[in-house]
Amino acid sequence: MKARALIEQTGTGRAMAGLGVAAAAFILLGTVAALWQNPFFVRMTPAGDWEIALLALLALLTGAYVTVRRPFCSNKTMGAGGVLAFVGIACPVCNQILLLVFGSELLLTYFEPIRVYVAALGVVIAAWAVVYELRRREGAAPRAAPALPGLRPLPMTLRPISFPRPRLGHIVP
Repeated sequence: MKARALIEQTGTGRAMAGLGVAAAAFILLGTVAALWQNPFFVRMTPAGDWEIALLALLALLTGAYVTVRRPFCSNKTMGAGGVLAFVGIACPVCNQILLLVFGSELLLTYFEPIRVYVAALGVVIAAWAVVYELRRREGAAPRAAPALPGLRPLPMTLRPISFPRPRLGHIVP
């Protein structure tokens, strides 16, 4: 789907909201991850150029997801990708949850070398969520597995199931 057709289909308000979310995500996540000097957070490990590039990709994908997502439909995949990317971008020693769970020595020894891969995996998951929503919007959703022969569809109404009550003194095997 071309960008112009997408904007016409979703409306310019939705596209502008996507741009606003992308800009806000870049600024807020970059500030919290202390990728640049700010008075609120101090980074204990140096930030690399790849972290800013991955943050920019994540912010653009978040804005695109806001633009293409369907109303009243939740896709937790984008959230999981965003959390993974943020954990990979943020300072491992500054992340109090990771520090509490794993300890600083374990984080610096084992997590620091693979942080870029965790962030890249988060961006890939977020990109998959955007592509999935685009395909759903276009009507090309992944097809369900064909039904097995001999299976009937479940009834639409649910009735309570009644079980026979055991009598007192009677042993039920």
